[in-house]
Amino acid sequence: MRRQEATGDLWIMWVEKPEGFAFKPGQYCTIGVEGIERAYSIVSAPHEDDLELFVELVPLPDGVLTPKLWELRPGDAVTIRPRAKGLFVFKPALPNQLMVSTVTGVVPYVSILRDYTHHGLEGRRFHTLQGASYADEFTYADELGKLARERPDLLVYTPTVSRPREARNRGWSGETGRVNEIVERYAERHELTPEDTIVYACGHPGMIEDVKAIFIPRGFQVEEERFWKDD
Repeated sequence: MRRQEATGDLWIMWVEKPEGFAFKPGQYCTIGVEGIERAYSIVSAPHEDDLELFVELVPLPDGVLTPKLWELRPGDAVTIRPRAKGLFVFKPALPNQLMVSTVTGVVPYVSILRDYTHHGLEGRRFHTLQGASYADEFTYADELGKLARERPDLLVYTPTVSRPREARNRGWSGETGRVNEIVERYAERHELTPEDTIVYACGHPGMIEDVKAIFIPRGFQVEEERFWKDD
């Protein structure tokens, strides 16, 4: 339907939602080109007209599908499997939702937050942490930052860059360090406990393992969704 480039290797694409296609916030769809298929978590909430996807380009020879997706323009076609899948969805049992991500791993959290606010739900506070190498990779920072400013009772959004001294991050004044390195002290600062907090980790497998190593021994419930490189 349309596309928007965020950086030289990150972009948003909107795909026509097939009639009757249903999903829960946090789930993924499987799309393909020329018989090559991969799963992508859905950014959009179920009430939105199109399927919004946030994709990272993995160049040839390592990337298989994303170079083909990168070449697509409005009007081109992709295949899509008829059902969304995935168990990485909103778990409302506890009041605090600690959501940890790297770059495109923020996607299911955006979907969950859009759906939550669309339905006017209350009683949960979302702590969304997003790590990236560079500040321009926080593609949804404006949306999440605006919601956090308007609804501090609902959302705390914390982006952090891991390479603060590089020229590409010149002017960055926010949090620094890998997200898996700051999340422990973040949880302590906000007094998050296993009794009132569920932890989600989405994105790079190494980050997920670090988050699990921090929180599972302390009794936290940890939900995970691994984003592998296109292969």
